Amino acid sequence: MTERNTQAIPARKPIWRPDPWSAGALLIAALVMMPIASVVWIAFHPAENIWPHLLATTLPRYLVNSLVMMLLVGVLAALIGVGAAWLVAMYRFPGARWLEWLLLFPLAIPAYVGAYALVDFLEYAGPVQTWLRGVFGWATSRDYWFPEIRSRGAAILVMALALYPYVYLLTRSAFREQSGNTYEVARALGSGPWKRFWRVGLPLVRPAIAAGMAIVMMETVSDFGTVEFFAVQTLTTGIFTTWLEANNAGGAAQIAGVVLLLVLLLVGLEKSSRRNQRFHEGARHKRPIVQIPLPGIRGWLATLFCTLPFLGGFVLPVGVMLSHALRNTEYWSNPALGRALWNTISVGGGAAVVTITAAVFLVYGVRLTGRRLPRLIMPFTTIGYAAPGAVLAVGILIPLAAVDNKLADFVEWATGVDIGLVLTGTGFAIVFAYSVRFFAIAQGAADGAMGRISPSLPMAARSLGRSAGGTLLTVYAPLIRSSLMTALLLVFVDSVKELPATLLLRPFNYNTLSTLVYEQASLENIGEASPAALLVIGVGMLAVLLLARGNRGA
Repeated sequence: MTERNTQAIPARKPIWRPDPWSAGALLIAALVMMPIASVVWIAFHPAENIWPHLLATTLPRYLVNSLVMMLLVGVLAALIGVGAAWLVAMYRFPGARWLEWLLLFPLAIPAYVGAYALVDFLEYAGPVQTWLRGVFGWATSRDYWFPEIRSRGAAILVMALALYPYVYLLTRSAFREQSGNTYEVARALGSGPWKRFWRVGLPLVRPAIAAGMAIVMMETVSDFGTVEFFAVQTLTTGIFTTWLEANNAGGAAQIAGVVLLLVLLLVGLEKSSRRNQRFHEGARHKRPIVQIPLPGIRGWLATLFCTLPFLGGFVLPVGVMLSHALRNTEYWSNPALGRALWNTISVGGGAAVVTITAAVFLVYGVRLTGRRLPRLIMPFTTIGYAAPGAVLAVGILIPLAAVDNKLADFVEWATGVDIGLVLTGTGFAIVFAYSVRFFAIAQGAADGAMGRISPSLPMAARSLGRSAGGTLLTVYAPLIRSSLMTALLLVFVDSVKELPATLLLRPFNYNTLSTLVYEQASLENIGEASPAALLVIGVGMLAVLLLARGNRGA
């Protein structure tokens, strides 16, 4: 009789086989995170290490200027945004209903366009100083004092006027989400307007202010057009100088790494500032805030306070550009403008379609598979939105150029045909940069829209024999179409306004509307820059109108 082997046979571990959806999601996540990883790699492995030279010479100046700009722009934008939000949320004064939405309009103006307009308006040959000389009989600039226009202070003012709507929008929503009971109790206890603001309102909206200021400061450190026009040497201008003038990609990557560290520090500080702050209100007893009328001079002072940012941040840039465009109508038919418009539509539209498609695939793939790795990686794909365009350009162009050259050499070896640089010699690199930069917008829209769909609907479709792809097309697509179209437009608008990445990644003799504005304004040719600037502003207004419609009830 054969003795049975009673020893337990160890069970085989199941082999993980990636399905197409999880594999595709991982590939998309890797492509989105690749530029950041590339910057870090190049910074630590430069062909020529100039880090000691940077530390001893230019880097401290770049860093100090960047920190000063970030701090002062953030504080000034917060003063404007919080003050305006408090007034429109808490009081009734002349023009308040109009100003509530007009205060958002500066979001449509790229900061560099505001810089060109301000200098053109206030410079020695501009209308203000010309009028002063005519009225008072001054002959030359030695006869009177006028503040220096091309200065760091002017750059701070321009950027604060362009960026304060981020603080205003978040803070206004935070004020309106509070219960009116809190303020009624404060009034009953004898608190005046200033005490209600300082002791009640401000502490409750600190998280919103912190979030808005973080966005403003990140936009400030990533700006190139404004600071370059005002001759302020920041970390972003240092990337351009080190890469394009000193021809040192490793040094540019090292400066880009410092910028990335600053951005990550800002994000960390903003999150930590909200970690221990929790404000909850019972929905049962929540009452809307009753706005208090501001009669007489106080009402008109509130109107003036809210009108000045709108005038400086929107009316002035639009007015200056419009006046030049009307005086120089021949530039509207300039072939260069037509080519720049077509390039803008093609790369911006292409980036919007690619970004939305990739985001839907990623989000759907993560939801469908339920695997842990794609779910853990997905939040990291939003880092591109915090990374400045110049940083992404460094991380994209250097590895992409290496791949492009090897590809061209291989094709020529295999076929004898020189195809040239198909990745960096076309708009491909720009589309890639836009997709990485604004992937967070598309991913957030897709994730939020899919999260609102009842799980029973796709489960029913699958039980009836629909494939995963068929379920996406027949169940999800019709229900999330509106959110995706909004995200598509927002990605396109942000792509049109993006300047640093486009300047670094564009092929030779290739302009978009933003680079055309930059080139002509750098040559002091505001007249030729004005049509392109107005087109950029017009596209930006689409985003502002969408934002206003989405926050109508806020």
